[in-house]
Amino acid sequence: MKILLAGGTGLVGDAVIDAAHDAGISVTTVGRRVTGRAANEIIVDFAALPALPPADAAICTLGTTLARAGSRAAFIAIDQAAVLAFARAAQDTGVKHFLIVTAVGSNPRASVFYARVKGEVERDLSKLGFTRLDILRPGLLLGERQEHRRVERLLQHMAPLTDPLMRGPLARYKSISAQTLGQALIALCREQRPGVYYHESPRLHDLGEGTKRP
Repeated sequence: MKILLAGGTGLVGDAVIDAAHDAGISVTTVGRRVTGRAANEIIVDFAALPALPPADAAICTLGTTLARAGSRAAFIAIDQAAVLAFARAAQDTGVKHFLIVTAVGSNPRASVFYARVKGEVERDLSKLGFTRLDILRPGLLLGERQEHRRVERLLQHMAPLTDPLMRGPLARYKSISAQTLGQALIALCREQRPGVYYHESPRLHDLGEGTKRP
């Protein structure tokens, strides 16, 4: 199996590379910087993507924060425009299975800017006509990022105390490690049933942890 990966330098993208390596899956990263960890790497400007090599699936883990982007326009350029550009380029090369990591609470009608943009991306991807589209909406991500996110770090420390309280409808907000999420993405790459599928933290834990079982 061959996959295209956008966002390979980030926390989740790095975990995807690890999981793919363990599974014997070939990864071609597509991004503005090299990861130094994939056998094949394509350095691009997402505003002018070149033709991409054929692959069985494409995974997008692109994402930033409003604070790091610096403005709403810059945030949209990464979390929406670049994501859709990658999806279209992957589709042009024949990819029929696309996987995207968004966030719990994504909704194109949300009053919160971050959740609204994520929801708009989900909506727009669903209109592109991939044979299978997997939309992953994890709760709080656990792992060491290259950049410092103070609020996220505080929530990570609180997760062992708050996760047991998240039951029923709140279970989707449970934390999940980047490693488990990366393994879930690789597990989903093997799925072939057509359609659009949404996965939240409880399901993602099952998928990711399942890859560790003998």
